Amino acid sequence: MLALSQILAIIIFAIMLAVIISDKFPRYIPALIGAALMILVVFLVVMKSPEATWHVLNLEQLGQWTFWVPGEEHVESYGVNWQTIVFIGGMMVMVSGMERVGFFRWICLYTARLVGCRVIPLLLAFMLISGFLSMFIDSITVLLFLSMVTIELSRLLKFDPVPVIVAEIFAANTGGAATMSGDPPNIIIGTALGYNFFDFAANTGIIAWVGMVFALAYFYFIFRKSLRQESKPEEIMKVCPLPGSAITNRRLFKIDTGIFILIVILIVTHAETGLSMAIIGVIAAVLTLLTDVKHIHRVFEGVNWQVLLFFLGLFICVGGLEETGVLGLIAGYISDASAGNITIAIPFILWISAFASAVVDNIPFAATMVPIIKELSVVGAMSLPTLAWTLALGTDLGGNATPIGASANVVGTAVAHKEGYPISWGRFLKYALLPMIIVVGISHLMLIWRYA
Repeated sequence: MLALSQILAIIIFAIMLAVIISDKFPRYIPALIGAALMILVVFLVVMKSPEATWHVLNLEQLGQWTFWVPGEEHVESYGVNWQTIVFIGGMMVMVSGMERVGFFRWICLYTARLVGCRVIPLLLAFMLISGFLSMFIDSITVLLFLSMVTIELSRLLKFDPVPVIVAEIFAANTGGAATMSGDPPNIIIGTALGYNFFDFAANTGIIAWVGMVFALAYFYFIFRKSLRQESKPEEIMKVCPLPGSAITNRRLFKIDTGIFILIVILIVTHAETGLSMAIIGVIAAVLTLLTDVKHIHRVFEGVNWQVLLFFLGLFICVGGLEETGVLGLIAGYISDASAGNITIAIPFILWISAFASAVVDNIPFAATMVPIIKELSVVGAMSLPTLAWTLALGTDLGGNATPIGASANVVGTAVAHKEGYPISWGRFLKYALLPMIIVVGISHLMLIWRYA
């Protein structure tokens, strides 16, 4: 029999999720309303526990030295995952500065010229750029600039940008699955459970890039005829923009490129340096702001504050489920269903995560599942790292299936729609559902082979 606090927590979370899925309002609004109801109704009125509120808000962690420089120790995460919020916020500031000086557009145009502005090579090259950059920066940002340049080139080179944008989305989510700093679900999982860049790279990274090789072959095969060009190479190169046209300030371009390289090094080596992901995000933001103090306001304009508020509200709602014991009950059910057998638990978590992430944004799903797999590793005596890699791959790769499966999908399709190239659900599913199922199937086999 569920307690009243558990029933109310489930209802609040379910309504919040339903409103997010409906896409009637910006995602941060239902998340913040859900968080407020969770605190006021569940914690303060029903449970009569201000302590539960402070425990979930977890504000005292921001004042602890070990939160910023943990060394070899893992900072225990509960309630609001401030590591994720601070890191993503800092990276947004850095990316905003880089975007303002034309860094990302320069990469795209340089690559386009490198492959002779031929559409099929461009498709494969942009997929590789999308997958590679998504290993280090938010896939939302990657799709924002990549889809815009794709549409710009499509108008000049006379091709349909929709297949290319869908392929870029697929590559971003797949490449993002390879590292801790890739897709937001991985940041949530890594910071909550204490895993580093190389932990992900050595486990999800290998599997994700096997999937990427398949994705490259798949999208080449299905689009090789529809994206074929009739124009002569010399005619194509005449209309293809020069990379230098993307750079708005050469001095800042060089400085911001140096900052980006430094931050990538810090992310890759954070286990060795003892720096947390949060302090790396702060370093990225501070260095970016110091490069152009006179125009700080312009950099901040590029920060998506709604996304950060969405994370805050979401973590509080998930914390309500955790604080009332609902997530512990779910972990118990999964443990009973899998009978403590990791061979059963892997496909159970992987495929549920994949198909759930296809219809629910994978960020709230991952945030909900992290405390569940922590509990499951205890009650079911299963390997927590194996459950973590399974969850990461399921949420990241499953998010490829639909236009709302991941934040990168929402951004990419929104840019296409705004520019006059709407991508319907039917067309997105036609291109992405089958490869998603196959890539998740590949992950299933590799997870069983490596860990069962």
